[in-house]
Amino acid sequence: MTKLRLHNTRTRRKEDFVPLDPANVRMYVCGPTVYDRAHLGNARPVVVFDVLFRLLRHLYGDTHVTYVRNFTDVDDKINARAAATGRDIREITDETIRWYHEDMGALPDFRGGLGALKPNFEPRATEWIGAMKDMISELIAKGHAYEAEGHVLFAVDSYKDYGALSGRTVEDMIAGARVEVAPYKRNPMDFVLWKPSDDATPGWDSPWGRGRPGWHIECSAMSYELLGESFDIHGGGIDLQFPHHENEIAQSMCAHGHGEFARYWLHNEMLQVEGKKMSKSLGNFFTVRDLLDQGVPGEVIRFVMLSAHYGKPMDWTEKKRVEAETTLRKWYAQAEQALDNGEPHPGVINALLDDLNTSAAIAEMHVLSKADDVVALRASMRFLGFLQDGIPAWAAGVNLGGLVDKLMKLRDAAIESKDFGPVDAMKAALAEAGVEVRMMKSSVELRPTVGFDPAKLEALK
Repeated sequence: MTKLRLHNTRTRRKEDFVPLDPANVRMYVCGPTVYDRAHLGNARPVVVFDVLFRLLRHLYGDTHVTYVRNFTDVDDKINARAAATGRDIREITDETIRWYHEDMGALPDFRGGLGALKPNFEPRATEWIGAMKDMISELIAKGHAYEAEGHVLFAVDSYKDYGALSGRTVEDMIAGARVEVAPYKRNPMDFVLWKPSDDATPGWDSPWGRGRPGWHIECSAMSYELLGESFDIHGGGIDLQFPHHENEIAQSMCAHGHGEFARYWLHNEMLQVEGKKMSKSLGNFFTVRDLLDQGVPGEVIRFVMLSAHYGKPMDWTEKKRVEAETTLRKWYAQAEQALDNGEPHPGVINALLDDLNTSAAIAEMHVLSKADDVVALRASMRFLGFLQDGIPAWAAGVNLGGLVDKLMKLRDAAIESKDFGPVDAMKAALAEAGVEVRMMKSSVELRPTVGFDPAKLEALK
């Protein structure tokens, strides 16, 4: 296969990808609302579209691809978190964005995590309020939006193709959706573009009074400002298809009638844990940081996610985690024998060209491993984001046995003397060197983690 083919949610079929401008291929992906750690489901679109970003750069050149992923930093969930904690909203959003970068491994600034490349642009909604107000004004002027009791709402009836992306009629949406029935709405499906803010809530002056934008207008305004009226790919989780993406299309097409907005729509399916929907009530809800702190390497999380096609549900299981770690240890041992001078194997690239079939790409890499084609294996691993800084410490077979013995002797002595100062000092030094310490009743386990630095261990030996 020589052409990239993608399943376009809009047309419900696989199509040849033909960019508007091969010298500037443009992609927008909906990013997180930044009030808490990203959970495992939030990470799936990051990994999926990171691979697509890498593939597009391979096909068209690093400088000819523009990838935008936003941060929603004005939202009622953020306001609620600030009210509950007494913290400043900007402090919360700044902290959460830093966590997000660390957990996703937004290279080149951050190491570890899931190894995702940093998009070209990461706009924060609060930095584009002016563009949102301009777009709302345009929609009002064209008869697609109206003011009501301090709100501005989009008139769904004014856009005849509303529902085309999700394949729903407005009547079906009203019957089956949970919509806010407010007396100021002309139609139950009309959605908010601008809403009023009280003194305790973030707000900006506008022609419609002090207020803040609705969620949907944020992505439309930022994608227009950074990518133009028409761009190539819009991505996100299938949970965003309706209403978020449906509403983006409606308001964007009505505000900028000459463009196509997004031409190819890609949606990744949802994530499960051991065959069940991830939820706090089931006790199977966890964040990416939870796994990283438990010693699950980011590369292993990435591998499990890429083992399933993005268009199918992905099931995170302990069995898959173990299998992924075992496979990666073997592949890293093989890749260590090769120099970084190869190209990703054509079989791997061809699999990705077929609607980003990462599971088929991994199957091709299993073939390379069995054939001991270490050059092609290493290059293919790097291409898929598994070799950013060489062989990771957790997979390098580092011998920490001498340090285990030393720490156990210090602990035995501390039990006798009741002075645990030397034990605590050694544990702190190990942590500084990127070594996780697990002290059981009769044993000690040391495990290299992200940030492992063997040079810092010399003084402890």
